[in-house]
Amino acid sequence: MRRLVKDLVVIALGGNAILGKNDKGYVEKMWRNIYRAAEPIVDLYIRGNKIIVTHGNGPQVGNILEWFECAKDRIPPLTMDIACAMTQGWIGYMLQQAIGNELVRRGYHRKVVAVVNQVLVSVDDNAFRNLEKFVGPYYSYEDAESLAKKHGWIFRQDPRGGWRRVVPSPEPLENLEVEAIKTLVDRGYIVIASGGGGVPVASNSGGIVRGVEAVIDKDLASSLLAISIGASRFVILTDIDCVYIDYGKPGMRPIRRIKASEALRMVEEGIFPPGSMGPKVKASAIFALRTGRASYIGHLDRMIDVFNGNSGTIVEP
Repeated sequence: MRRLVKDLVVIALGGNAILGKNDKGYVEKMWRNIYRAAEPIVDLYIRGNKIIVTHGNGPQVGNILEWFECAKDRIPPLTMDIACAMTQGWIGYMLQQAIGNELVRRGYHRKVVAVVNQVLVSVDDNAFRNLEKFVGPYYSYEDAESLAKKHGWIFRQDPRGGWRRVVPSPEPLENLEVEAIKTLVDRGYIVIASGGGGVPVASNSGGIVRGVEAVIDKDLASSLLAISIGASRFVILTDIDCVYIDYGKPGMRPIRRIKASEALRMVEEGIFPPGSMGPKVKASAIFALRTGRASYIGHLDRMIDVFNGNSGTIVEP
């Protein structure tokens, strides 16, 4: 494990925090959401924190895969790993511009850069036989059933409401650009990395990598990056204010603090949905256990409060 670096923060933005459940995908709405996220990121940066921003891509990569399918009779479709790389460029560009403009607005240099980031996975991972990663928009049951018959896609009900397509989500093993990310952070850059969990690649015995048809969970990949780079704090931001037991049910209960070992036990028992809050809790618990530092889960709009431990859920080592 890399030595812990004081005041190095990894902030993981959920794809649904950038493009909300009820948003229609209009670019103007995405810009508004991203500029909203940029302000507290810059707040933390100018207070002296080193910042790495990761982001989800569930809605966006699902849209791209749907575009591929709709246009396949006219344009040869591309693969899922390329779709992941496309979302890194798409969302990374928007975050890079918004954060840079916010820095300039406050009188600082535009020191922000987005990295096209590969993350190693194993082709033997059980995820390729057990699909659980939600991508794309929310559908009614009838529309999901129609698309499943038309395209052969698999859908499951998202605990946050509606039916969504699911795809393989293998465990991230290694971030291949971690040294470059560290160099940029040490030079004072806000770095946008591991977008959408990173582009999934597998390696042969000689170390040659190739893309694979999957989408990596961004929270697990962000936790891996935070551990590998020696982050002092790991913050996951989403569209829910904290972790709940029985979320969406009449008796749902918020969790404000939880020990990492207890959190992992609850994940293993299936208390948190595997395609939704489960990976966030697991990623936070792994970071806390591996580093001895707390991690934080909360709402994008309360970023500073979540960072300070005044909102959201704290996962303690």
